[in-house]
Amino acid sequence: MYGSYKISTAPASEPVTLTEAKTHLRVDVSTDDTYITTLITAARQIVEKYLNRALINTTYTVLFDRLPTCIKLLYSPVSSVTSISYKDTAGDSQTLSSSLYVVDTHNEPGQITPAYGADYPSTYGQADAVTVTYVAGYGATAADVPDAIKQMILILIGDMYDNRISQVRQKMTDLMDFYIQQYKVSVLPE
Repeated sequence: MYGSYKISTAPASEPVTLTEAKTHLRVDVSTDDTYITTLITAARQIVEKYLNRALINTTYTVLFDRLPTCIKLLYSPVSSVTSISYKDTAGDSQTLSSSLYVVDTHNEPGQITPAYGADYPSTYGQADAVTVTYVAGYGATAADVPDAIKQMILILIGDMYDNRISQVRQKMTDLMDFYIQQYKVSVLPE
C-alpha cells in the first residue's frame, strides 16, 4: 500500500554541482549562475520523479489511514526507517516499536512488514492515522549517485538551458528511457 508522501528533509546537496553544470554547458560567465542552479534542482526533481528514487539522502513522511500489512516505500533506495507513529483506538499518539516490524531495504521498492509472529495494533478510524518517516537515497553526497544518472541530469540541464522557451516533454522522457531506464523502480498498482 502506498500512502500520501511529502518531503520532510530535502537533500542537503545536489548530485551535480554548479561548476559541473557550467562545464557541461560551456558557460564561463557568472550571469546565469542562479538560473543554472535552478535548472540543477529541476533536473534532479524530474529524474527522481521518473525513477521513483531519491538521489541524495532525503527524509520522507508518508501518511496512511491504517497500518497496512505491507507498507511499500515509493522512493528507493531505502536506507532506514526513522519511525512509525500512529493514533491508537483512543486517539492518542503512539510510536510503533521497531521490534514489531521488518524493513526490507534490499528490494525495490523497499517495504515494511510485520516481524515474524507480530501483529500491528489497531488504529484510530480517521484519515492519516499512521505516519511513517524514512530516509531514501544513494548517500549524502554527489559521489554516491551513479554516473549515468548524473549524466542524464546534465543532459536535461543542457536541454532546458538551450530551449528555455519551448520544452517538449516527450523528448525528455525518450532521453530518460534511453539513458537511465535500468535505474527506474517499477511501482505496481495496488
